[in-house]
Amino acid sequence: LLLRWRRRRALWRKVEEAQERQERSLVRMERAAQRFREQHPSVKVASILSLPLPELSKKLRDGSLPPDHVFYAYVSKALQIATETNCITEFLQESETQVRKAKLMEKHGLLYGVPVSIKDSIDCQGHDSTLGFIKNLNKPAAEDSVVVQVLKRQGAIPFVKTNVPQSLISYDCKNLIFGQTRNPLMYTRTPGGSSGGEGALVGGGGSILGIGTDVGGSLRFPAAFCGICAIKPTGKRISKRGIMSGVVGQKAVAAAVGPLAKDVESLALCLRALLSEDMFSLDSTVPPLPFNEEVYSSTKPLRIGYYETDFFTMPSPAMRRAVRETKQLLEEAGHTLVPFELTNVDYVIFNYCVRGMFADGGSSFVRKFNGEMEKGGVGLFFQLAKAPQWLKTLLSWISKPFVPRLSSIIRSMKENTVDEVWSLHHEIEDFCHQFIAQWKKLNLDVMLCPMLGPALGIGYPAKLSVAVSYTMLYNALDFPAGVVPVTLASDEDEEQLKGYKGYYQDWWDRTLAKAFRGSVGMPVAVQCVALPWQEELCLRFMKEVETL
Repeated sequence: LLLRWRRRRALWRKVEEAQERQERSLVRMERAAQRFREQHPSVKVASILSLPLPELSKKLRDGSLPPDHVFYAYVSKALQIATETNCITEFLQESETQVRKAKLMEKHGLLYGVPVSIKDSIDCQGHDSTLGFIKNLNKPAAEDSVVVQVLKRQGAIPFVKTNVPQSLISYDCKNLIFGQTRNPLMYTRTPGGSSGGEGALVGGGGSILGIGTDVGGSLRFPAAFCGICAIKPTGKRISKRGIMSGVVGQKAVAAAVGPLAKDVESLALCLRALLSEDMFSLDSTVPPLPFNEEVYSSTKPLRIGYYETDFFTMPSPAMRRAVRETKQLLEEAGHTLVPFELTNVDYVIFNYCVRGMFADGGSSFVRKFNGEMEKGGVGLFFQLAKAPQWLKTLLSWISKPFVPRLSSIIRSMKENTVDEVWSLHHEIEDFCHQFIAQWKKLNLDVMLCPMLGPALGIGYPAKLSVAVSYTMLYNALDFPAGVVPVTLASDEDEEQLKGYKGYYQDWWDRTLAKAFRGSVGMPVAVQCVALPWQEELCLRFMKEVETL
């Protein structure tokens, strides 16, 4: 008992030190911003913050806006949003040196002088990538991740790291070290996750461009919940070197790195900068595919598949309306919309996603929590992963008549043999080819899909792991998928929620109905999807949706 008490005490000391470091970071930001304001009282901060990224970067490159003016405007705004939402874990102090150097440098690089926020799990030299785990504190990265190196070569200035949920396997944003991040639009709502700190900071206007990761919707949830745009590219389009992962080594569900920003043009600018010779030379496993301007700027009418539901997670009234209204606007603009029938999404979620991510029965996932004081946000998966196989089998059998979805999740978390894992990977490949065949039979360019929303109340994502079906499908398929906010939840949507039953009418469906409630005025997005490696077409479609 004494040993355990001492261990807990040592852990708490590490947590307190990290929290003090976070506090010092914010104080540093405040002092830096104040010092700049005193030295440059005539700088119009509000007009700098109102510039969209393409315009801002143009002014930075042509010299009409000095990089330090932009940098300290964003430091000041980021500090305000961090105070309101608790989204920043660390100020990258070296960014101030970078700004001073930028003033003396040639103005090259597509992102010259642009301050960029970075998700906690993306390595920045000299800083921790914690994933919300105490054991990862005081282990600074030896070098920048490839994506951060490329950003710097393109002139960008990474200036803060942002909060994540413990382990990243969650679409809320809370851990024992840095606490809960709140949605900047409504503090009782989650900002989404796992790139939740990015969603809150960019959504609140404290960062003009953020970089996150996505293994089940971790870019798309925060963007949708915070009313901004994001794109999850094909898994290997952008380098993942130097990026910490929630479940290391699994190949069933593709993770990806991507940007979050206020508008689609900003995402395109970021991809132009990242898909450069810099990245291809730093990581030769990334296909050397530069950004295709011709595809992105094309104006030819599109043939668009669409669906309103995946028949697994019943869409909220606002989600359904978002797809219908967007479909109508696209048709009026001269595009062709074709119904797309989704089948067996339950099988995909349980047998490909859950089974694929926990193919070892969850033992490597459980090991990540060794020596930690909290297993927040992943309670169900953690308990199931810890259970012996005989108990999983028994629980799956007992729960099948009453809660079939729980039974399927338990069954999917069994330990697989190597042969079974290989068979699973082969099955996922087959499924992908069948999906593409259905897509090509309809002669589609892109697909319009629902996106979970509006933002759920804080704490609800931990109880609603099943609601990732709309996003995770495209990690299993490894298709590029972006989100664009298109409407706001209305009083009528709220009224219609009273009749929300769900497809299974189980505890999860009842909980989801509660989680959606009280969101009038919150943004609702749609998902825009393209075939693998067609990020530019995906962005072109997103731009069309955004414009309409």
